[in-house]
Amino acid sequence: MALTYGTDEWLQAYEEMVKERSAGGPPFIVGTPEWVAKYENLVQNDADYKEAAKTWEGSVVIHILKKPEIGLDIDLYLFMDLWHGDCRFIRIVPPDVGEAGDFVITGEYERWKQVMKKELDVVKGMMQGKLKLKGDLPTIVRAVKAAVRLVELSTMIDTVFPDEAGPEVVEEIKSFVAEAAPKLGL
Repeated sequence: MALTYGTDEWLQAYEEMVKERSAGGPPFIVGTPEWVAKYENLVQNDADYKEAAKTWEGSVVIHILKKPEIGLDIDLYLFMDLWHGDCRFIRIVPPDVGEAGDFVITGEYERWKQVMKKELDVVKGMMQGKLKLKGDLPTIVRAVKAAVRLVELSTMIDTVFPDEAGPEVVEEIKSFVAEAAPKLGL
């Protein structure tokens, strides 16, 4: 039975998973708890982001659609709790929590990879329909500097993209999903 999101038990289990999975150090597989923890740390400690996002209010969710060929048998929801330049946290969350975010940006794995490699501008991707937005696009457009900085920070992580790596990476993602999905309700 899955732990209930928002409880101390859920948070403790999530933090333990991050700690265990981070022990090996970088590079980190995109979308895994250790990758998300590294991203959170970069965002929380970036003066340029804080300045660009000082008027931003609301959560942003990166929704990566499942892609079984790379081991991702579930949709991933990366929830960013952002408020006036502060990043309170970034976590992988259950679908119902992710869908309740103020702004939910949904896309295929390949699109998010293009964003993280700076081959696709996230705002242009939404305007072109390559990424789907649930939320107010004009609000996002007004915060374009903050959005650009969030993307820039994601490129600073020593990242492994599963489709560019060997089968052991696909197995690692499958292992993460098999452990985290039932335990954390993902």
